[in-house]
Amino acid sequence: MKTQIYPINTLTAVQLKQIVSDIRAGAVVALATDTVYGLAADVYNEEALTRIYTLKRRPTSMPFQILIDSVETVKPLVQWNKYAEDLAKRYWPGALTMILSPSEKGKKLCRGFEGLGVRVPAHKGLFKLLSQYQQPLSCTSANLHAHSVITTEEELISTFQNKVEYILTDGNLSAQASSVVDLTAEPKLLREGAISRDDLQKILQVPLK
Repeated sequence: MKTQIYPINTLTAVQLKQIVSDIRAGAVVALATDTVYGLAADVYNEEALTRIYTLKRRPTSMPFQILIDSVETVKPLVQWNKYAEDLAKRYWPGALTMILSPSEKGKKLCRGFEGLGVRVPAHKGLFKLLSQYQQPLSCTSANLHAHSVITTEEELISTFQNKVEYILTDGNLSAQASSVVDLTAEPKLLREGAISRDDLQKILQVPLK
């Protein structure tokens, strides 16, 4: 496999159209996000998702994060609620992942878990790709399972060149992950990342477990 490598923020309309078409056909993409480098594929393409598990040596029981371009895109997959609405208005696009109970349509994406992790990223190039794709992408950090996250394009290329269809770079990224809030019941902070507990509580107006 020959990998095509492009800077994600300077993709031409022709390149973007081709990448979108190839993802629909099952391509796996290593790409920059607003946190760390990730591996992404079509949320419904089981063959492509299996490739990501194999590339990462990741247990298949572990779910992926779902990246979307808007609240409207994710609502068919989850049970949207007031907490999610308030947080989305303040922090999306941004480094906040919300775990929400799935709708009937979303249940098959949970991989045995009770919720789906969803996020609208703030990265300009990735957001443009999602807007063109017009449906969710499954994404996970672009590191081997239990290894450190990848934050440099040099390591990304050396790890995944000729193993994925595309590598979309953006220089060196921050290692700070998104904050993760579980909203399947009473709000619970699973990971304090780019957004602090105090800031999240101000929006939710309830204590975070």
